[in-house]
Amino acid sequence: MKIVRFTHGQKAEYGVQLEDGIQGVSGSPFDGIQTMYAFHRLSDIRLLAPCAPSKIIALGVNYRSHGEEMDHRIPAEPLIFLKPPSSVIGPEDKIVYPASSERVDYEGELGVVIKSVARNISREEAPGHIFGYTCVNDVTARDIQAKDRQWTRAKGFDTFCPIGPCIETEIDPADLSLETYLNGEARQTARTSQLIFPVDELVSFISRVMTLLPGDVIATGTASGVGPMQPGDTVEVKIEGIGTLRNYVVRAEAD
Repeated sequence: MKIVRFTHGQKAEYGVQLEDGIQGVSGSPFDGIQTMYAFHRLSDIRLLAPCAPSKIIALGVNYRSHGEEMDHRIPAEPLIFLKPPSSVIGPEDKIVYPASSERVDYEGELGVVIKSVARNISREEAPGHIFGYTCVNDVTARDIQAKDRQWTRAKGFDTFCPIGPCIETEIDPADLSLETYLNGEARQTARTSQLIFPVDELVSFISRVMTLLPGDVIATGTASGVGPMQPGDTVEVKIEGIGTLRNYVVRAEAD
C-alpha cells in the first residue's frame, strides 16, 4: 500500500495512492487506517512529504562505493547524524541553493519510516517498528561540509531533505534498485543489498541512542556517483517499488 500526505485546500491529510488518484483516509496511518472517504484526482491535490518527522536520522558512508569515492574510511559501526525537520520538502518542491555555498550535491537514498515508539530494541524487533519505505534526497552543501569539518550546517539548510512521493508499506528493502537522475541522466545506480549496515541493524542501533517516534525517517546512506546540482536542474530519486521523488533546484532569493 502506498500512503501519501496531501493538501486539498488548506488542510494536510493522509491518503492511499491508487492508479487514478488518491483515496482520503481518516486518522493517522501510524495508528491504523480507520475509514476511507473522498476520492481525489491527482490534478486536484498537492502532494506533501508523506510524513512529518520529529527528526531525520541519516547515515554517512553506508555504501562502500561512496566511501571509496569520498576517500572515507569504512566505519566499524553506523555513522549517524541528524537533519532538522525544517529541511523537509515534498515531491515537486524546490531545493533552494543557498548563497553561502558554491557546491550543492544530490544524494539519493532509501528512507525508512518508523511506525511506533522504538527504544533499545533488537534487530529481531526492528521490522515490527517499521511503517514503510520512501525516497530521500540528502542534499548537501559539499564545500561547507569540508570547511566546517562536521555536517550540521552543510546538510541542515531549509529544503535540503526532499522526501516522497509516498510511503510503500509492503516491500522488502533487502535488494531494491536505487537510481538518481540529474536532468534525465542517470548519475547514481545501486542496490540496497549493498548497504554496509542493513535496515534492521540501523533501526536497532539508532534506537539504542535515541527514541524513535512514529513518522521519524532514517535515511540509509548514499552510493557512489554523488555530484553537484545547479539552479535550473531537475533531480529525481527512483526506488524500485516506491516511485520517483522529483525536485527542482532554484537560486536563493536575495534578502
